[in-house]
Amino acid sequence: MYLSVTVYETETEKRKIKEDLIELSKIKYGLFSVDEWKKILADIITKKIEEFDLEGADRPEMRRRISDLLHIVINDLKDAFHEKNSRKLFGFVNEIGAGVFGIFDDMERQIPSFTEKIIDFMNDPKNRKAIRGYIIKKLNTYADKTFSKIDYSTHDKIISEYGFKDREEALSELKLRVDELDSKNRPYQIGLITLAIVTGLFISFSKTITKSGYLILTAICFVFLLGGLLLPMIEIDARVAEMNFNLLGEPVTFQDQVLYYKSKSILEVVRLMMTQSRIDLIFVGLLVLTFSVLFPVTKLVSSILYLKSKKFESNKFVQFMIFKTGKWSMADVMVIAIFMAYIGFSGIITEQLKQIENITQNIDILTTNKSSLLAGFFTFTSFAILSLLTSHKLQYEFRGQKSELTNEVS
Repeated sequence: MYLSVTVYETETEKRKIKEDLIELSKIKYGLFSVDEWKKILADIITKKIEEFDLEGADRPEMRRRISDLLHIVINDLKDAFHEKNSRKLFGFVNEIGAGVFGIFDDMERQIPSFTEKIIDFMNDPKNRKAIRGYIIKKLNTYADKTFSKIDYSTHDKIISEYGFKDREEALSELKLRVDELDSKNRPYQIGLITLAIVTGLFISFSKTITKSGYLILTAICFVFLLGGLLLPMIEIDARVAEMNFNLLGEPVTFQDQVLYYKSKSILEVVRLMMTQSRIDLIFVGLLVLTFSVLFPVTKLVSSILYLKSKKFESNKFVQFMIFKTGKWSMADVMVIAIFMAYIGFSGIITEQLKQIENITQNIDILTTNKSSLLAGFFTFTSFAILSLLTSHKLQYEFRGQKSELTNEVS
């Protein structure tokens, strides 16, 4: 009981923290977040503009490019001026004036001076900062008009609850806490399973067990049953472990992007099914409740009544539950079903994640399936095995003793 309570309390604490960690790790806050992309693009734009340097070897090339551009602009301006004046009645007067004063020739002579002024303007840190701010502002405006906003209420509540500064600190600290709780709980889980194995061996190899011994064994089964019902049994966890690619020559990385996560105990599954509006789900929920909760609890209570009260030794219902329901018990079937569901989910998720890796080009992507069997599965398995062993032993020992006594009296 001490080990079970300790495991339950630690797992409950870890589960709360892990659910918060999973929420913050969801892909909607990372790879699929427009706000995250705005930050990435803003950082890249800032870096590129900071690297923008028109001194040294880059200046002659930029001077040539700007000069060519200015020549094109002036020629276009000259053509537009001639075309406009050709349509006017006294347009030739403007043409003669432009030729006499050499307006366009003077502009072409000033191109080197204009070029140097443009280069100096672009090299000014204040102007670069203004350009960067303008680009980022436009980027944010276009993004807000194009993409829907993300609801950060849960995200912000978690960060505020733990007192973290930002999401990065929250992810780092919560991972550390989950690992610490795992390490803390592991010896208790190992101790619990070890005691289950020892109990199973004791039942199997003991020649006779007293009524008090059977009561203790029934209590042990009940403890394992509670653990199996209350603790999560399987954890389905699919995520993009790491994704690397280059954007505008700069590396971009996303890590631990959760695609899907579920972790439920048997009682939680029953409650979820029973609260649905679909008849088929309610029916399945009733079956799970009957064969995984009501049936084993009734059987354990019947065993206690049979052992403690002579009045119930001959009770047909009690005898039926203890000695006749072995073939009706769904505990072992439930364990196998859960295990097969785990294998199936794990295989499907792994296959789908591999397909994601195969269809990406020019992107280094590593997916991972972190699905696992949890403490609830092993405690429920322990209950199923110990319950069957106890019932079998009780059936053959006590009923055998009564048969011998009846033969002696005869």
